[in-house]
Amino acid sequence: MDVNADFSQRVVLHGPEIDWIETRMKGVKRRMLDRMGAESGHATSIVSYDPDSHFSAHVHTGGEEFIVLDGVFQDEHGDFPTGSYIRNPPESSHTPGSDEGCVIFVKLWQFDPKDRIGVKVSFDNIEAVKVEGRDGVTIKPLFKDEREDVRLEEWSAGQETILQDNGGIELLVLDGDFKEGDDTLKKHSWLRIPIGSSLKATVGDRGAKVWVKTGHLRFVKKDIAA
Repeated sequence: MDVNADFSQRVVLHGPEIDWIETRMKGVKRRMLDRMGAESGHATSIVSYDPDSHFSAHVHTGGEEFIVLDGVFQDEHGDFPTGSYIRNPPESSHTPGSDEGCVIFVKLWQFDPKDRIGVKVSFDNIEAVKVEGRDGVTIKPLFKDEREDVRLEEWSAGQETILQDNGGIELLVLDGDFKEGDDTLKKHSWLRIPIGSSLKATVGDRGAKVWVKTGHLRFVKKDIAA
């Protein structure tokens, strides 16, 4: 099944407006943002765990990256509250679930197959740094290698901020709002901008906190082929 699988196109979706789809595991459902291929292929989605719901143990052959948006995500490696950023590289395994319930933003099968770097960090424990040439912007670095740059960006209210193309841009609004083109993006809105395009955002009165990934769309076809 393909969902928003043409990566040459700009896509904007508003998470709260997307219907939940039940998964094969009771109490776990998802809002699909993009997918390319079969159930075990490249996918980006928002996933909800009801209280006391769990997935069975499994190996992430293609890797898994996620942010905890609400509640506490749990596996045998620990408890990860709202504001946690996790990278489980290819061939890692776990048994995910949540005693109290949680919502996560998750990306599957989008790693270099040789990647073995795991990341488990909390936004609260990362120091924000200013960005030269981008007034009113601070970032918290989450992960960076030759393929991609992943960070949390905070944009001051009323500012205009620009992101130049660097191999594609993807973002998820964690709080606040901004306008981009004819669209107003709010909490849990998702935007994917293709290679060759840039982002020009006008930030709303409350500012905006945004998860950002750049560079990775250069490798989409290669990842799927792997």
